[in-house]
Amino acid sequence: MNKIYKSILGVAGAAVVLAGTLAPVMVSAWGDSSNGRPSYTLDQVNAGELGDKIVLNSITNNQVIGDEKNFVAAKVSGAQVNTWNANTIDVKDGETYTIRLYVHNNSPKGRDAIAEGVKATFSIPTTVAKSQTIVGYIDASNATPNRYWDEVTLNASEDVYLEYVSGSAKFNNKSEDGQERSFDLPDSVITSGATLGYDSMDGKIPGCYGYSGVVTIDVKVHNSVAAKVSKQVRIKGTKDWSESVEAKVGDEVEYQIEYVNLLAEQVKDVMIRDVLPTNVEYVENTTYLYNSNYQSGVLLKDNTIATTGINIGSYNAKGNAYVRFTGKVVDKKMSCGKNQLVNWASATVSGSTVKNAVYKDDASVFVEKNDESCKDKPVNPEPTPDNPTTPEVPTTIVETGASDTIVTGAIGAGAVVTTLSYYIASRKKLMK
Repeated sequence: MNKIYKSILGVAGAAVVLAGTLAPVMVSAWGDSSNGRPSYTLDQVNAGELGDKIVLNSITNNQVIGDEKNFVAAKVSGAQVNTWNANTIDVKDGETYTIRLYVHNNSPKGRDAIAEGVKATFSIPTTVAKSQTIVGYIDASNATPNRYWDEVTLNASEDVYLEYVSGSAKFNNKSEDGQERSFDLPDSVITSGATLGYDSMDGKIPGCYGYSGVVTIDVKVHNSVAAKVSKQVRIKGTKDWSESVEAKVGDEVEYQIEYVNLLAEQVKDVMIRDVLPTNVEYVENTTYLYNSNYQSGVLLKDNTIATTGINIGSYNAKGNAYVRFTGKVVDKKMSCGKNQLVNWASATVSGSTVKNAVYKDDASVFVEKNDESCKDKPVNPEPTPDNPTTPEVPTTIVETGASDTIVTGAIGAGAVVTTLSYYIASRKKLMK
């Protein structure tokens, strides 16, 4: 594979087609574990200046992305490949953006110079700001240096927060016979990292352009939001959480509500309330709170999650909590055919910047009714929403005091909860 860089346009251009074509620009945000690695031109690499060293992303005149030290970029999702912005991009509320991380083992020796333990990681800001900088990292255990990073900044006209789109992470490359390939990566790409590879995600990437690839993730921009509320459901006794489940009358379902403080300051008296649909009943003494004070959960002594709500205390920047409870599917004049039982959760927060702001999310239970009572009645093939519209939610803080709604009294207006790595890693779901 020596001197393969002379055929870059024929071999590598398609291999990294997702990277688009960028003119070389001044690199201002890159770095590495060697405090500034040397740069090389294609001619220098072909002349053997790397020797036997494994070096990543250090070529200055890559004909696909320009200077490889500028390997992280962003564009509007779905936009053409030549619209990547390598340093900054202006973003809008509600838009989804694709973030690219280019990976290239610079050795010209192909499978005789394999980078080992190659891993990609993205650091995505989790607080609210007008300017959000995403940092991309590449690690390789036998490379010199063994860690590389670059960044791209998303600028908005007002405060925004970034939501990683779960399941969006991909690694794209080309096989040796020219076939485009896409490998799914785990959501750990935004926490502990995701292992990359060439034919499989085994951490091994040979040298030269033909083996290079591109990691992409999607992030969605949200305007002026002080908190995030995520609602999920599962059949009791199962492991996986989702946005909806299929159930039958008599089944018990578990709901999970995640609250995250997105402000860069503490908020107080966070109220969580859930509004159950007509055909789901709350099961008493099943409400548990999980946060950094109660990693194994604490049973709440009252049963007001589905009525007046519960006060889960005060949360510092990035602090979060999970509330879980059980509901039972019942038939209170349920329609024949498929019923969608929509369940809404809300969080009301108060603080120095935000007061009485309400954030909501929903999950659904689908129930098919086709019993004896439906024999002479038309069956609707489409789901009939049990609770199709957003219900009324509290718009003021309920002053419950330090111990009115919590068993131990340790959480309330005076307690402050911060984020542990345990919670950062779980983001959208709790331990199974």
